[in-house]
Amino acid sequence: MAETQYQALRRQGVSRRSFLQFCSLTAASLGLGSAGAADIAKAMQTKPRVPVVWLHGLECTCCTESFVRSYHPIAKDIVLSMVSLDYDDTIMAAAGQQAEEALEDTITKYKGEYIVCVEGSVPLGNEGTFCVPTGEVFKNKLQHVAKNAKAIIGWGSCAAWGCINTAKPNPSNSVPINKVI
Repeated sequence: MAETQYQALRRQGVSRRSFLQFCSLTAASLGLGSAGAADIAKAMQTKPRVPVVWLHGLECTCCTESFVRSYHPIAKDIVLSMVSLDYDDTIMAAAGQQAEEALEDTITKYKGEYIVCVEGSVPLGNEGTFCVPTGEVFKNKLQHVAKNAKAIIGWGSCAAWGCINTAKPNPSNSVPINKVI
């Protein structure tokens, strides 16, 4: 079974008291009251961290740059404590075939349970060859990975509505992710 958020926090030296304070503050900020704090604590102690697959389409990587350079919470805390970032070809240590094996392992092992974050638009022009990560047209890779995802998040303007990549004359014929999945 995957590690829970509570286990990840304890492994990093967060005390039980600090954990419960966090749950209380989260519940209060959501307007859930003290009963909500107990529910949040229970969920964080019993539910495994969510596997996340992060894909990069036609983009400038500014969304990842903003995330990595964020101050509160810092990226390290999110990646090491809150989610299980199983694949992100921009910031992961593995590369090439090893990275793609990690991706396939994640989407197979956690079928229906992983979240896909997509950064960038999807180029359709020239048979999609404007964006070919790992030798595969991005559109095909996105459709393959998204097929059994629990949720898909369009991360940033390019993924959500196309942004600069879809500006006229749009030679790459780029579209936001909702046009292909």
